[in-house]
Amino acid sequence: MQQKLLLVTPPFTQLNTAYPATAYLKGFLEEHEVPVEHCDLSIELFTAIFTGEFLRAIIQEAIDMESFNHPLVIENKEHYISRVDEVISFLQKNDLASAHKILEDGFLPVGHRLSKVNTTIQWAEGNIGVIDKAKHYATLYIEEIGDFIQANVDEFFAFTKYAEQIATASCSFNQLDEFLHYEPTLIEDKMLEIFEQLLKKHSPTLVCFTIPFPGNLFAALRCAQFIKHFYPHIRVALGGGYCNTELRSLEDPRIFESVDFISLDDGEGPVLRLVEYLEGKVEVDDLERTYVLEDGKVVYKNKVPNKIYHHKDLPAPNYRGLPYEKYVSFLDIVNPMHRMWTDARWNKLTISHGCYWSQCTFCDISLDYIAIYQNTTAEALVDKIEKIVQDTGITGFHFVDEAAPPKVLRALSLKLIERNVKITWWTNIRFEKTFSAELCQLMADSGCIAVTGGLEVASDRLLAMIKKGVDVAQVTRVTHNFSQANIMVHAYLMYGFPTQNEQETIDSLEVVKQLFEKNCIQSAYWHQFTTTVHSPIGKNPQDFGIEVIGPLFKGFASNDLYHVDPTGADHPKYTEGLNKALHAFLNNRDYDKPMQHWFDFPVPSTTHPKDMIEGFLNMEKEVNKVQ
Repeated sequence: MQQKLLLVTPPFTQLNTAYPATAYLKGFLEEHEVPVEHCDLSIELFTAIFTGEFLRAIIQEAIDMESFNHPLVIENKEHYISRVDEVISFLQKNDLASAHKILEDGFLPVGHRLSKVNTTIQWAEGNIGVIDKAKHYATLYIEEIGDFIQANVDEFFAFTKYAEQIATASCSFNQLDEFLHYEPTLIEDKMLEIFEQLLKKHSPTLVCFTIPFPGNLFAALRCAQFIKHFYPHIRVALGGGYCNTELRSLEDPRIFESVDFISLDDGEGPVLRLVEYLEGKVEVDDLERTYVLEDGKVVYKNKVPNKIYHHKDLPAPNYRGLPYEKYVSFLDIVNPMHRMWTDARWNKLTISHGCYWSQCTFCDISLDYIAIYQNTTAEALVDKIEKIVQDTGITGFHFVDEAAPPKVLRALSLKLIERNVKITWWTNIRFEKTFSAELCQLMADSGCIAVTGGLEVASDRLLAMIKKGVDVAQVTRVTHNFSQANIMVHAYLMYGFPTQNEQETIDSLEVVKQLFEKNCIQSAYWHQFTTTVHSPIGKNPQDFGIEVIGPLFKGFASNDLYHVDPTGADHPKYTEGLNKALHAFLNNRDYDKPMQHWFDFPVPSTTHPKDMIEGFLNMEKEVNKVQ
């Protein structure tokens, strides 16, 4: 029997634009004449929750349960209920008339977030500023409702994840299994109601869930459980980033009470072979990179050699069928780079597969999605771009590469200009010297508005340990080149790297401060280092001066590791101070404050000169003069 597939993005992912996994698989499977549909259950559920009718049910459930956290929502329930439909409509359309209405005194109820709104924000002049201000106020109002739901009705609820806390670091399946045996929450009931409508609409024989993050796993398992109970003829498969990183040592058979197949790494080959198996064309032993249950035991089927579908041979992702009119633009933090993740619509596309550098010691460079580097031609990329614009009507692109290769970016920029294809785009890069002022300007001319990249620990000693292939001076020059071309720069920052001491933490903060002050970077975010099992550090911790102390693997997931760092600083205690300083720099202030200002415990002064970054920039100017 010919298979009919339904590809599902389960709740919750990014709410302003479509996650690309199902679109990639849809384009591929259609090329192989496999009947396939896809849906974004994440945005479908979100927009079903934030309606007047459902909010009334949520508030009533809280009252019935005598749970009264955030009581202002209950006290002003009619005000909240009467506004939610209009607010969601505005966040979807961003129209000026609704913006003015939202900003009228008394239109929105004033709860625990709006009562603390920052009234000193300098909004842009004209209509853009009005819309942005309304978007910010509307976002805070929706977040108040989200806080109420989480505190009173469903502790698992969050805007871009669901039940993440029980999927993160789940070495054992016990807790997931326990919650799967609980009665569904009000949110889950609504999700299953929508999901059943989709099943009836598309009549699939195989449902494939993409699990990009831990915050998608539980919702997918709830839906899979529902299929097994009420539609047992439908087979269920899981795949995606979470499976690829966390389930590579899977042993526990209990997850197969809800699913039939779990595939690893790129989905094209495993899904196509799975279709052939279900149609009786191949045997179960012919499956590729797929877990199944045999005689009560988890068995990994991986017939080699696998059929390799090279990046250059893959068709454009097919976004048709996704509900673009339902996505919402949030503006919770007034930071131009942050809003690129939460605002606007972006077509997500991969320039190349894997990472052309693939050496960073904290990264999962042993896994295929990093280790296998494949690129394509600029001509083929622009062909895909034009098709996607035609399908979606959207001209904004987020190239979601691990690190977009400079040579390909040059070729792509030239081809976009040559073919007069007008798009706006941003991507992730390495701050390598190839990004000259000339290349950065070329990228800007082709539509590039922003780049993100890893500055990480901002210490030359530690950057060498990371094998980042850059130093602070080079990062300075490259970020300056981008900024001079009016391309916004966001830096990923890391603290707590193995052997990082207190002085290096303070000196890293000084580097970050000076980069902001000299307008080399305009946005950044601190991440505390975590050892992962697939990284060089996780595989050989002794080489980096740390000891892995857990967790004990219990048959299910394995990714994050616990470690002790005998020579490093007490890293968590710096979190608050680093974030306070960064917040000030993001708002272009307090550059004159000493390092001690940001911490409530004694810290050393920086050892860097106050003009270090300026010195690197001046050196570059001198080199350019000579040339």
